[in-house]
Amino acid sequence: MTQAERWMLPDGIAEILPADAKRVETLRRNLLDLYHRWGYELIIPPMVEFADSLLIGMGRDVDLSTFRVTDQLSGRSLGIRADITPQAARIDSHSFPRSGANRLCYAGQVLYTRPRAPMGPRAPIQIGAELYGVESLQGDIEVISLMIETLRAAGIREIHLDLGHVAIFRSLARAAELDEQQKSALIALLQSKAVADIERWVDDNITSADAANWLRGLPRLAGGSECLARAKELFGNGPDTLKSALDELQKVADAVARRYPQVTLFFDLSEMRGYDYETGLVFAAYSPGHGQALANGGRYNGIGAVFGRDRAATGFSTDLAAINALGANGEREAGAILAPASDCEQLWQTAESLRAAGEVVISLMGDAGSDDSETLSRCDRELVKEGASWVVKPRS
Repeated sequence: MTQAERWMLPDGIAEILPADAKRVETLRRNLLDLYHRWGYELIIPPMVEFADSLLIGMGRDVDLSTFRVTDQLSGRSLGIRADITPQAARIDSHSFPRSGANRLCYAGQVLYTRPRAPMGPRAPIQIGAELYGVESLQGDIEVISLMIETLRAAGIREIHLDLGHVAIFRSLARAAELDEQQKSALIALLQSKAVADIERWVDDNITSADAANWLRGLPRLAGGSECLARAKELFGNGPDTLKSALDELQKVADAVARRYPQVTLFFDLSEMRGYDYETGLVFAAYSPGHGQALANGGRYNGIGAVFGRDRAATGFSTDLAAINALGANGEREAGAILAPASDCEQLWQTAESLRAAGEVVISLMGDAGSDDSETLSRCDRELVKEGASWVVKPRS
């Protein structure tokens, strides 16, 4: 390895330098305070766990994204977390169980084997909240509301909320009597939004006239509030579980519209994100000009069963650094105060008083002297001796 290569980082792995790090950390603290005010309690799960605990119930994407290593103490496979959600589910089920609602929040780095989007990060800082033990739509509405508040706290003003429901496709798959291979093939086509290919596939594979009609119309059910009206018309003679899913979408959309009239609502009834582990409503937040979802989540009832407790669950997460970079987060930080190189006790006491009041005071090192240009550039004020006191003056 050459000297130039030693300081290079792997693709998708980034460091956050002081100016951005300060803003990211400030946002992290603000968001955890926000979650605290909503009753969500902070957990700090470990970066590494037994792979069996990390991978059960969260779908193939998380499995493929998880780095594995061998534990030298037990000989078992360990996973470096690619998602904190299964850790939160384990904590709700075993480490911190409650009989009723359990509100948990977290903030920590995760690691992916490959980026989830082109040029995307492989070690994002995931922050989010999970609500366990609440089966009703009230829980979904609370979590979606908290997700919107998260983006607003980051300074993101224009938010588009994308709503879907996995029960819609599951109901249609049962009605069409699709086997696992057929479901996988159709899901892939729906994810690609290839309408013509979907219609050809339906013609070749579906014998029921009703099911064929429903599946042909499914990829076209995307858009604003009129989308739900079209869906109710298309599925008028459809399965009851599908109609219930549409009713749930309508109720959640109505509640969000009342609370956040400035948020643009969008429906995509063929959304397949999280299909292999989500069980109900799925949602994602976008902002114009940014192609990837800024935050997403959904209902994933039953995940706790593998830990011995089958619980209702819904939650969301986002990439802290990404929403910090996109949002107008915070004001410009005030400059620091320069303290001259001196062992004066009174100067020390004055500097300590200023730090206790929230000011940044940087002591000039005698060996650096006036050539410490980086330190000087951060300071817009300085401590100056006037008579018997040290006072803060603007730096010229």
